[in-house]
Amino acid sequence: MKPYIGIPLVGGLLYRAWSRKSLTPLGLVVAGLSASAHALHPWSAPVALLAVFYFGGTKATKVKHDIKARLTLSATGAEGGEGARNHIQVLANSVVATILSIAHAIVLAKTGTESCFSLGRNAADILMVGIVANYAAVAADTFSSELGILSKSKPRLITSLNFRVVPPGTNGGVTAAGLGAGLLGSFIVSVTSAAVLPFCASAGFKDRALWTAAMTLWGTLGSVLDSILGGLLQASVVDKRTGKVVEGSGGRKVLIHPSTGKAIKFADGTKKATGSAITSSSQGNQASSTIEPGHESRRVETGHDWLDNNGVNLLMAATMSVGAMGIAQWFWELDVFELLS
Repeated sequence: MKPYIGIPLVGGLLYRAWSRKSLTPLGLVVAGLSASAHALHPWSAPVALLAVFYFGGTKATKVKHDIKARLTLSATGAEGGEGARNHIQVLANSVVATILSIAHAIVLAKTGTESCFSLGRNAADILMVGIVANYAAVAADTFSSELGILSKSKPRLITSLNFRVVPPGTNGGVTAAGLGAGLLGSFIVSVTSAAVLPFCASAGFKDRALWTAAMTLWGTLGSVLDSILGGLLQASVVDKRTGKVVEGSGGRKVLIHPSTGKAIKFADGTKKATGSAITSSSQGNQASSTIEPGHESRRVETGHDWLDNNGVNLLMAATMSVGAMGIAQWFWELDVFELLS
């Protein structure tokens, strides 16, 4: 993208985030660096996809905010809802695409030409597949989680054998409405990529339509994978008094006990200092006694305390990007080592 277009675009995105207080100060810095890497790419596609994801995700978050505030709690005990996103959240969604965008720009510079997107006749196309797959997946996940909570039906846990009903906001909880919202988010990114990618002259409408369908499906699968990873690797903490899911600030883990420095004795005889994140050993109602009984109002509904929400998002995005690149390499019968030569 031409600097005289890219720089004002990045500035506009940052100003909007700053004016709406949707990013923390450090989040603004990291977002600016990531957006600049996208904007400096010779093609307009990377920064266009980033912008579509940002605006789409912002709209999705705004639509559900009031309802989510009634259905969930924040880790501080107040009503739920999103605050300003931090730098870790920005990186979880964009760092994979940022790395691939820089790599693709380097490959194009080595060839000495701003070649077109050839749908597999050029090994560099694999990198662009990864970029689009990243944003299709994170958009699907954002739409699914942010709009899926509006569903009138109760979510069901995708990682349980009987798909048991769980409270709204539970990691791994899915609804038909949430899957539909994820499909919409993925489609928006995919159709945008079909419109802004510089396809070679030989690519017709049918090629673009097939590309859009394939990336839409792949991005939607990313939303499903995020639910599976969240249900398994991320603990969902529920407030016993209200039955509502407690959400950690900035995508961080939720503390089940306050920072008092006192030990808690669990049913298995182990002890753990309060103030640390809950662990798999403290799931359910295992805590048999505590020095501060008033803080036994939270329990783990599902999952293991191995990753926070940001870790799950990053793992999902990386898996879907690398997976899409691997499938593209196999389908197009490309030699990925051409990129290194």
